[in-house]
Amino acid sequence: MDYHVYKRSRDAAWEFLIDNDIRSLPVTFSQICRDHDISLMRYLGSGFFKENERGISYIKDDRFNILVNGADDTNVQRFTIAHELGHIFLGHLDEGNTIHTRLSGTRDAPKSKAEYQAERFAMGILAPACVLWGADIRRAADIERICCIPHEEALIRVERMRLLYKRNSFFRIAA
Repeated sequence: MDYHVYKRSRDAAWEFLIDNDIRSLPVTFSQICRDHDISLMRYLGSGFFKENERGISYIKDDRFNILVNGADDTNVQRFTIAHELGHIFLGHLDEGNTIHTRLSGTRDAPKSKAEYQAERFAMGILAPACVLWGADIRRAADIERICCIPHEEALIRVERMRLLYKRNSFFRIAA
């Protein structure tokens, strides 16, 4: 994916953390959703979500809504909520789209720009690189436990952190 696409989602995640006064991990969503008048719901029944669907964000009656698959593990639900918040805060629903769906296995399948950005945004708010660096958290198991994210996502984050450590790229502003 284009670096500018990555940078937009990374920067949006930083702005989200600052604007919502996030000061501790794991990030909680209930107050954030109330503050932004976003309806957050879990669907526990069967028949609504397809086998690989994790959640959706949509607009109804001029209000943003997030619906997650309540059958998923709690950490998967958290990542899904963060992903759907990405669609909302990156303006994907304002660009003429009224619905976005998060699918399982999205990292293995080709993604649209919007899906890539929402995944990056979710990682950026749930496991911020600068916080992991500042706390010297380097193991996937620790990232998973502290940030309450799925193991698969913690493995992805630890690989990204290795690259950032190798580059020594923390707190640098790119031109």
